[in-house]
Formats: sequence, C-alpha cells, structure tokens
Amino acid sequence: MTSDETKQMIEDLVALSREAGKAILEVYQSEFAVERKDDKSPLTLADKRSHEIITGALQRTYPYPVLSEEGRNIPYEERRAWDTFWLIDPLDGTKEFIGRNGQFTVNIALIRGNRPVLGVILVPVTGEVYHAAKGRGAFRIHEGAEERLPLRTRHEVFTVVGSRSHSSPEQEEYISSLRKQYGEIDFVSAGSSLKFCLVGEGQADLYPRLGPTMEWDTAAGQIIVEEAGGKVLQFGKETPLEYNKKDLLNPRFIVHGNTRREWS
Repeated sequence: MTSDETKQMIEDLVALSREAGKAILEVYQSEFAVERKDDKSPLTLADKRSHEIITGALQRTYPYPVLSEEGRNIPYEERRAWDTFWLIDPLDGTKEFIGRNGQFTVNIALIRGNRPVLGVILVPVTGEVYHAAKGRGAFRIHEGAEERLPLRTRHEVFTVVGSRSHSSPEQEEYISSLRKQYGEIDFVSAGSSLKFCLVGEGQADLYPRLGPTMEWDTAAGQIIVEEAGGKVLQFGKETPLEYNKKDLLNPRFIVHGNTRREWS
C-alpha cells in the first residue's frame, strides 16, 4: 500500500468512525433498551447500528474480511487463512455507555500478519479521534487540529491508568509493586480504549491489564501506542499482543508509554 493510499484509508476510516459515532450518540441521548449476549455482556441498539454502518462501508470500500465483536462467530478454520482483515469493536465500553459516563469508543483496526498495522479510535462524546498507521506515526485530532503523539513525555509522578470497574487482586498487587519501585503513584481511571489513548498521548506511563480482554478491545489501541513510541507486551514477556488466534481472548498484558520521569 502506497503512502497516498494509506493516507486516504485513514481519512476514510476517520469519517466512517464519525458516522458510526453519530448513530451511537442518537441512541445514547434516548431511552435505550439493554439486551444480553450469550456471554451475559450487555448489548444495545447503539452496538448494532455502529456494527452495521462500519461493516457495510468496509465491505463496499475496502473488502477485506471483517471480524467484529458483534460478528465474532466465524470459525477459526475459515479465518486462519486470513492474512489481512478488519478487526473492529463498534462500541467499546458498553458498560460505560449504559452508565452514561461518556467513556466509550469506536475501534477500527487493520490486521496484517497477526499484527495491527492501522488503527482508528473515536470518542463519540468529545469528537476526538486517534489514528495511526505502521511507519507513519500516531496522531490525535482535537477540535479540528491534528497533533502528533506523544503530546507529553515527562512526568514528575509515575502515572498508571486503569479501570476501577475491572480491577482485580492481581492488578492491585502489581500496582503495589510499582509503588515500592517508584514511590508515589498517580492512578487515573478511564474506560474502554481511552486507556491506550492516554498512554499514547503521554498522559500515563503504564496501563497494566491483568484481567480478560478480547482481540477487538486492543488492536486499534495497540498500533496507536506503538506508533507513539510505546509498547504493548504480554505480561512478563517481550512479546507483543498478536491477533487472529484460535481463542480470541487476549493474554494478560502491559502497555508501556514513551515517557520519562524527571528523575530518569
């Protein structure tokens, strides 16, 4: 794919994410109903509408196979042959959506050779968009202005981002070990893929995820962090997260930002 083709694809995906975000906000601002998926996680009309908008547009414009949270039941025997495919989460943070705290996103990633090579994350409530492509850097679009990530690289206090609603004894133990190593810890709570975005921006040094996540939760955020100079590594290893596994559940992982403390 040429540089111009990649640029055009990013522009198309940003526009597509905004279209999906508009449909999500229409539901968000209404009295919506909540269903339950087979795994008991919540599903709303917003998930469905966003899924239909994104998958329909991708099939018309960039017809790679699509794997989505709302279309996950594709046999591994079929998808194992995919070298390039779309991995999307039409509404990441459904619990945040239902709780009406605004911390939910639209995630679109292009996977090639089991690694994300392009990603777009939209925050519908704020209109902010994060995007990245392999070798091209990562960017945030804020109030019409595009800024290269990271926006910040120095912290006086070691900053960890996580989700209090998905905390676990393992995570608390890990954060305690960081306190022993770095002293004071500033913990920032955020929902959905916003945690990746905060690390990519440089607002946080680290995002440990020691609980379960699925591949569509992380792919777009991973390429954004990587292109901002950070890393997304399996817990205890120097191995990045990989995609299109037989089991779509991610291993535990740590997101490292491109940041430096004042004392380093």
